[in-house]
Amino acid sequence: MNCIFCKISAGEIPAEHALEDEHVLVFRDVRPQAPTHFLVIPRVHVASLHELEDVELGGRLLTAAARVAREAGLDEGWRLIVNTREHGGQEVDHLHLHVVGGKRLGPMLPS
Repeated sequence: MNCIFCKISAGEIPAEHALEDEHVLVFRDVRPQAPTHFLVIPRVHVASLHELEDVELGGRLLTAAARVAREAGLDEGWRLIVNTREHGGQEVDHLHLHVVGGKRLGPMLPS
């Protein structure tokens, strides 16, 4: 498989790890959209949130996102973004959650 996130998970491509266990890897995004920007990925290949059926893995991903946000000191707030498939803006075909913060974020949708 030629998946960049699978290669990062396997250690074939270096990344600045913030948190990891046997199920989940969290690392800094190389193209940050905010002062703090992490990616949370499952170690197993899941193409997108649309394909995720493992409830336990979903919980592990969310828990890792919250933990890394706390450890990064994002106590004033942060955003969790999951772009899904082409029309949802997903650029890498491996499920990944964006944890962004470190500044006041505007509303996602107009009110």
